[in-house]
Amino acid sequence: MTVSGDVPVRTHSAGLDDASLGQLTSRLSEQVSTLVRDELALAQLEAKQKAKRLGVGFGLFGAGGMFAFFGFGAAVAAAVLGLATVLDPWLAAVIVAAALFLVAAIVALTGKKAVTRGTPPIPSEAIESTKADVAAVRQAVHR
Repeated sequence: MTVSGDVPVRTHSAGLDDASLGQLTSRLSEQVSTLVRDELALAQLEAKQKAKRLGVGFGLFGAGGMFAFFGFGAAVAAAVLGLATVLDPWLAAVIVAAALFLVAAIVALTGKKAVTRGTPPIPSEAIESTKADVAAVRQAVHR
């Protein structure tokens, strides 16, 4: 087949028409081996990304717990100050405690969302891609 200017255009890989069954089988084996290695590398990368998300999520849970601890300390201080005086100091401590609890809730919910996105730590995208590859190879073999 030629295009204007008599430049030959190949529609498939050179040598496939003349290749023996053994050569084609060898080439298929090499390509499947490369495909499996690439899929394993993809699965490993995806697992690392999910593990990283899990780590961030657990860290945010920990930060939420820390803010809750400080909020509890401020609430205790507010109760002590409330008994010691009648008005201003304990009211300020209650406001600080409420703000710390609010921050703790926001951080904990953000951490929960990060953990949810990272679980389960199974490389589902790589598994789906591998299934599609296997289906394509099976279709090609059955032709």
